[in-house]
Amino acid sequence: MAATPEQLGVTGLLRLRGYRRLLGLRFATQWGDGMFQAALGGAVLFNPERQADPVAVALGLAVLLMPYSILGPFVGTLLDRWDRRRVLITANAARVVLIAGVAAVVVAGVAGPALYLGALAVMGFSRFVLAGLSVALPHVVDEKRHLVEANTLAVTAGAGFSALGAVSAIGLRMLVGGGDAGSALTTLISAVGPLAAAVVAVGFRRRSLGPDARSGPTRTIVAVLRGFVDGAHAVAANPSIAASFAGLAAHRLAFGISTLLTLLLYRYAFTDIGPLRAGLPGIGEALAVAAAGLLCAALVTPRLVHRFGRPWTIRVALSVACVTQLLLGVFLSLPMVLVAAFGIGLAGQVVKLCADAAVQGEGPDGALGRIFALYDVVFNVGYVAAVALAAFAAPPNGWAPWLFASASGLYLAGLLVHNAQQRRISPRRSRRPTVEAPLPHPPG
Repeated sequence: MAATPEQLGVTGLLRLRGYRRLLGLRFATQWGDGMFQAALGGAVLFNPERQADPVAVALGLAVLLMPYSILGPFVGTLLDRWDRRRVLITANAARVVLIAGVAAVVVAGVAGPALYLGALAVMGFSRFVLAGLSVALPHVVDEKRHLVEANTLAVTAGAGFSALGAVSAIGLRMLVGGGDAGSALTTLISAVGPLAAAVVAVGFRRRSLGPDARSGPTRTIVAVLRGFVDGAHAVAANPSIAASFAGLAAHRLAFGISTLLTLLLYRYAFTDIGPLRAGLPGIGEALAVAAAGLLCAALVTPRLVHRFGRPWTIRVALSVACVTQLLLGVFLSLPMVLVAAFGIGLAGQVVKLCADAAVQGEGPDGALGRIFALYDVVFNVGYVAAVALAAFAAPPNGWAPWLFASASGLYLAGLLVHNAQQRRISPRRSRRPTVEAPLPHPPG
């Protein structure tokens, strides 16, 4: 990311002390999240001591993501009222204790509600941390025009650390074994991430991450109950944000279908092809390829937005994802899955970065938490719903070319709704450039 008159570049951003600290906190958080999720996924799906059908896999994915949706309105409202520094410290400390509890459940060979409830609690506190990082970003970057590059670096590198955490879990399982004991040890080691994040968060001054002022009802319980509605009103009032949400929702729906089918294919249908592996090592390869797509998105998104504007950047990304998804269904194979992982990873991340830009660039600080709450619902409820529906439509081994191809229609629908929302913007407003609107993060 080279510096321009309108950009600080990576070197300039890293000179900002608060930004460096927030970046370190994000990296530790997302590395731990990636490792925990991969460890839990391995315990459920790739554990030789347990068997998993599509419904079981869907349940595991839902457990990892539903806290983002169920807690979204509450988290957003509370982050607009509580000291965000304290939230980051407390939530990370709680994650350490809960991860240790989940590891104990895994090593005991317990399945069902005990395992899933423990994972729900861990991911629920992760929701607080990730949302807190997003809404804290404007407090460590002095000028609003630098938020685009600051957020692009933070979100993309954070996603890379999440993938690194997942790869770390896969590598560790290969060393310690994939049974209950090995899965439990891998899960326990993932607690290093939130522990490091809590230590980093202590370095911020009280109230230095906001909120600057409280808005809404003075009673917290009333504010919590109204948080989701307030976020929805804020989004509906801004066509640019609503258009970005439409594109993001389409991507998450299609991506949910592809994720479930891909996991099943690697577990039951694919076999090794030269250096391309099946099973859990193959999932690691797919994650690495997808991470490369995310990195490319970080490089091209600011340039595309600067040259063509945010709406056209989203249109191009959705079109690329649509074509890639269709080709995946037509030429379904292990190599094609890797090609699609890169293409859809790149296009989806471009859409996400642009949606982040719309939220943080056009939403008031006092309502950002509540807007991000709705963002979480769009980002995760659609994904979980798609996974659930695909679980009942998919064959046990995941070989469903027609289902992969049909997901391309979701990208097309997202493109149409996006364009319809953009047309709500007045001609005078539409002539104003959108290139300086920032790009933050919710879920992750």
